[in-house]
Amino acid sequence: AEWKWDGIRVQLVFGADTGSDAADSPAPGRMFSRTGDDISAAFPDVTTSLRGQAVLDGELLIGAPQDHGPETDRGDHILFDAQPFNHLQQRLNRKKAAKTQLRDLPAFVRVYDMLFDGGADIRDLPLVTRRDRLARFLQQHDNPRLDLSETLSFDSWQALAALRDTGTDMFGHEGLMIKQKDSLYIAGRPKGPWFKWKRDPRVIDTVMMYAQRGHGRRSSFYSDFTFGIWKGNEILPVGKAYSGFTDEELRELDKWVRAHTTNRFGPVREVEKTLVVELAFDSVHDSPRHKSGVALRFPRINRIRWDKPAGEADTLDSVRTLID
Repeated sequence: AEWKWDGIRVQLVFGADTGSDAADSPAPGRMFSRTGDDISAAFPDVTTSLRGQAVLDGELLIGAPQDHGPETDRGDHILFDAQPFNHLQQRLNRKKAAKTQLRDLPAFVRVYDMLFDGGADIRDLPLVTRRDRLARFLQQHDNPRLDLSETLSFDSWQALAALRDTGTDMFGHEGLMIKQKDSLYIAGRPKGPWFKWKRDPRVIDTVMMYAQRGHGRRSSFYSDFTFGIWKGNEILPVGKAYSGFTDEELRELDKWVRAHTTNRFGPVREVEKTLVVELAFDSVHDSPRHKSGVALRFPRINRIRWDKPAGEADTLDSVRTLID
């Protein structure tokens, strides 16, 4: 088992020039996202640091800012401490990184697999063998922008479940990855030899604030909703959700929105602040872009609380306690 790191999966492709003196010289490589996009230019702090020749698979993460002691010594290799996903989000979808981002949001890759070791294709070797070669490679080409995703020991499923619950958003843990030791490398998202076991979602009670029509087969229904929480006597938006409900619940929500509209802003309807909806989400983090100052990660509707008064929805103070 390993931690499931809360970043984005990337593949690093890099190789030294021919010649014995080039083996440990910088070899600017390329970084590809899960969808095959070349994002090398956006993360030069990683790609320009690469040495040796390899193809690696790992999780792109953000370390703590340089002036806040980002590196911790774990044995022979210097590592960054992984930060929550919202730090990485600030560097995604950009052609180039700003100098301030390179300084304040340094990127690194927590590597968990190796496809090519030098010019050797090792995808058909067992996972444990690939990891051994990966560990030797990282030790040989010591680089703080690359580190090895640690393996976790357990002797029962109960112990593994308890271990899963110790992970925190603050240090980039999203759950666990369970992998067969003898598994070969399979491209994409292998569901047989690799199993993703996320932490249980968190839930809060929110109040519906706005609704908008969906797309495709939902284009005639109000299915995209904005939800809020209390701060004093005011309700502040905390997230949007448009999944998690059944077709029957969608029809009920659409009917409720039409009957309780108080204002319209183009395609958006403001509604009476009376309907409580329980939202499930993966994590909550600080967000200066939101009026509430917090944002939910992957919010989805968990339950419609027709029976609950809006005054009993969660408060900003209670939601902030969920930030690890």
